Amino acid sequence: MAQPSLRVALLLYPGCMPAGLLAFADLLHAANRRAGRRLFETVFVGLAEGEVACAHGLRLPAAQALDGTQVDALLVPGFWTESAEQVEAALADNAPLVAAIGRLGKHVAVWSYCTGVCLAAAARRLDRQGATITWWLADSARKRFPKVDWQVERTDVFNVRTATASGVNGYLPIAQAVIESRLSMEAYRDLTRLMVLPRPERTHQAFQTVHLIAQPGRLMRRLHDAVERLPAGEGTLPRLARELATSERTLARKVLAATGLPAAAWVRRVKLNQVSERLIHTGLPASTISAELGFSSDAGMRRMFKEATGMTTAQYRQAFGRA
Repeated sequence: MAQPSLRVALLLYPGCMPAGLLAFADLLHAANRRAGRRLFETVFVGLAEGEVACAHGLRLPAAQALDGTQVDALLVPGFWTESAEQVEAALADNAPLVAAIGRLGKHVAVWSYCTGVCLAAAARRLDRQGATITWWLADSARKRFPKVDWQVERTDVFNVRTATASGVNGYLPIAQAVIESRLSMEAYRDLTRLMVLPRPERTHQAFQTVHLIAQPGRLMRRLHDAVERLPAGEGTLPRLARELATSERTLARKVLAATGLPAAAWVRRVKLNQVSERLIHTGLPASTISAELGFSSDAGMRRMFKEATGMTTAQYRQAFGRA
């Protein structure tokens, strides 16, 4: 029996940056063409039906009002801002929209990226869940929305009914996850080649092969997710094998084949990459980062980090920090 199409609402609101919405719609349309059937439907929605004044003078029509729309998911784009204070002002200006997002049925998935994550958080759709946000808003987001489990070292975070991604191109990993879940990884790779999608940014050479997007195959992606999710002290081979419902021997063999590293070394590198991302994107002390990521000791984390990068955490932040 054919799978019913997934109906996705693309949210327009005053001052939003709609380029990602248009690109997202193009990707889903391309996936439909690739599949030869309608896997996805998209509809532009707003607080009310009618024309919406978006960023840069662009005006787009919302075909439906958000309240009462019958969709499976809502994609919330970012808005132009240059400071945390401007974010607060935008949230106040869009209070009715935030309330409407909050009123969506629990069955509706809320996906957001860039500064649009702030709207989802303000609507309480991210409470008690993992989420990420554009790096320079990390510290203010922690203070403004303390009930969210902020994982700002990650570029994207997926839960059962929410997805968040950082940056103006954050719609891409969301589109990738949606297309792969309804079609296939191979199909998405075909689309990236066809549509010449942007490559991920470069990072410190010690961590270039441990990002989620670089993992070959579903098992390695599931393993990567489990390692990032578990505290460092609990990411042992036996625990990870249980998480993935496989044997320790099979897991060790597949990690070595995929990465050229022993499983324990690769797991340690993934956790240190999380340290790296938090050093770059937040102002948190290294000791706090170590505790939040579940390392057994701050001194041990610092030692392993220097072994991997040749730099202390302070030197690393000075060289790569963006906050």
